[in-house]
Amino acid sequence: MVIADLHVHTTNSDGELEPSEVPSAAAAAGVRAVAITDHDRLGDQSVPITHVEGVTIVHGIELRVEENGERFDLLGYGVTPTDTLRAELDRLQADRIERAGKIIARVEEQTGVSLDLTPQKGIGRPHIARAIEQSAIDEDYQGAFDTLIGNDCPCFVPRSVPSFERGLELLNGACGLVSLAHPLRYDNPTAALSLTADLDGVEYHYDYGREVDMRPVEQAIQEHNLVITGGSDAHDRTLGRVGLNRDEYRTFRDRIDLQTGYP
Repeated sequence: MVIADLHVHTTNSDGELEPSEVPSAAAAAGVRAVAITDHDRLGDQSVPITHVEGVTIVHGIELRVEENGERFDLLGYGVTPTDTLRAELDRLQADRIERAGKIIARVEEQTGVSLDLTPQKGIGRPHIARAIEQSAIDEDYQGAFDTLIGNDCPCFVPRSVPSFERGLELLNGACGLVSLAHPLRYDNPTAALSLTADLDGVEYHYDYGREVDMRPVEQAIQEHNLVITGGSDAHDRTLGRVGLNRDEYRTFRDRIDLQTGYP
């Protein structure tokens, strides 16, 4: 039984839920704890964990980093923001806005159709895909990625992201626990899992939409004594499809509480 969904996005990045709607969405799904992990952006929290309407909210972040030319996602949990992390996030948000403007311009040039979208903080490719789907362009959401804005597509523009070393340094300074997101989703899962030697946890529970061999992840957990994390990676309004059971969540919370000093 899933009681904790530790990978959820809100309108602060590219999710559909307002942050204030997360507790009710969690309650509707029977989930007792949620981690809000928006891309490159923090909420307005001043403490790492809060309790709202009977739901525990773990404040977190998803940060993309680069190692040896490949890009991976780190999940930081129990965030107490530092000045250095805020400064890097401000840089990343400026880069996101500039990048989105370039992608939109390329889509409009490629298709001859104007998109009703203005780049702003938190913007990502899902916002652009939704705008494409709602425009006169004959592509749905997934088709937008497949033919226009996905990696290696004609309108793709890469982001400027920190190195793994720098990203980990920033998260270690601000978070109670740092985990590798969806390790089997990358082109090179072996390289991704090699990063866990320097991390606290790994996202074991994740819906890849296909059959996957979890043995390499299980081996990494054993070798590096990793905390299990997991979640739905929800960008919609439905939480709790994937996540931690009671014992796994207790272990996660014990580590967070120990590192953050939060009771």
